[in-house]
Amino acid sequence: MAVFTPVSPNQLEHFLAAYDLGPVQDFRGIDSGIENTNYFVSTAAGDYVLTLFERLSPDQLPYYLNLMHHLADVGVPCPNPLAARDGQTLQTLNDKPAALVTRLPGEAQMHPQPEHCAAVGEALAHMHLAARSYTTRQPNLRGLSWWRETVPGLLPRLPVRSRGVLEQEMAVQSTFASSAAYPELPGSAVHADLFRDNILIVEGEHGPKVGGIIDFYFAGHDTWVFDLAVTVNDWCTRDSDCSFDQLRLYAMLQAYQRVRPVSRQEQSAWPYALRAAALRFWISRLHDAFAPRPAEMITPKNPGHFEQMLLSRRQDALQAGQALTQTQS
Repeated sequence: MAVFTPVSPNQLEHFLAAYDLGPVQDFRGIDSGIENTNYFVSTAAGDYVLTLFERLSPDQLPYYLNLMHHLADVGVPCPNPLAARDGQTLQTLNDKPAALVTRLPGEAQMHPQPEHCAAVGEALAHMHLAARSYTTRQPNLRGLSWWRETVPGLLPRLPVRSRGVLEQEMAVQSTFASSAAYPELPGSAVHADLFRDNILIVEGEHGPKVGGIIDFYFAGHDTWVFDLAVTVNDWCTRDSDCSFDQLRLYAMLQAYQRVRPVSRQEQSAWPYALRAAALRFWISRLHDAFAPRPAEMITPKNPGHFEQMLLSRRQDALQAGQALTQTQS
């Protein structure tokens, strides 16, 4: 959520003329993220988020917008795309595909405690179950196929040690994905990017709750255990050394499994999923670092964080597997 494409007040007014939302009261760019241009927009009718899509094409976007609408419609706290008077949720602004979605309550919690992780685990499990009835299928576009396309261009630019780690892990993940156990893992459309800045937390009298799950534009069909691993790797990891904070880890896994207990196949796959989740973001951060894009506002991401995380996950596979088993309700 950076600002790659500036939008003037006049352009915004012309865009909003297609909706019945009243005059603009506030309009400002959002300075986090690295994929799309985002603005907060407030009108007489309410608060919204305007997104201009920098990489996704108009043909790709209905999958994501319809998924968000489907989930919001069944009670998952995620942005709901607004239809203009012509009935379409996908519009054009500054020659970019654009959409307006509801703005949800809460703030990103960048220093989570166990109670925050428990709220996230519960919400994630409910989202997985709700996504089963979303019938449109699209693969995870940043999954194994994309890794295989991307990694050869990264290897020559890496130090020898990092190159070896990346090649070894690619071999491990390729072998696991082709195993007989992999197709047995349950899945659906998943978020695949549920980092701390993609969940809005509301601090309530009876503890925190999830006010919003946002930024679905990496969603695709994948296994639930992979999506859980992506979430755990961010929310339950110590920023200093990428090791697990055990209290946060157990809180999230226990809350998740109270809603959706994991299967035996998922328990066996858990160490591989944690490594795959670290690998996916190491590759994408390297890709972005070697091919940066200009933007008015952007927060760079550090690829080394996920290399360190992958090395950590390779060492704590047994401990990680025990954590998932011990939190089974």
